[in-house]
Amino acid sequence: MSQPVNESSCAAPAVATPGTAEGPPYAACVLCRKPTEYAESVKGITLCPVCEWQEAQRTACSG
Repeated sequence: MSQPVNESSCAAPAVATPGTAEGPPYAACVLCRKPTEYAESVKGITLCPVCEWQEAQRTACSG
C-alpha cells in the first residue's frame, strides 16, 4: 500500500525574502538597470528576476 502524497508539503511557502520591497523605491538591477523586487536599502548585488535566473543558469553545475 502506498501512502498518499501530501501535495501541500511540496509547494514553496509564499514568504517574502529578506530585503524584498513591498513598494517603491526599488533597487536597480546591476546588469540591465531594470527595477528589481528588492528595496534600495538592500546591500550587495541586486538582480532583476530575469538576470537572476540567467546568472543561476550560468553558474549551475552541468554534470
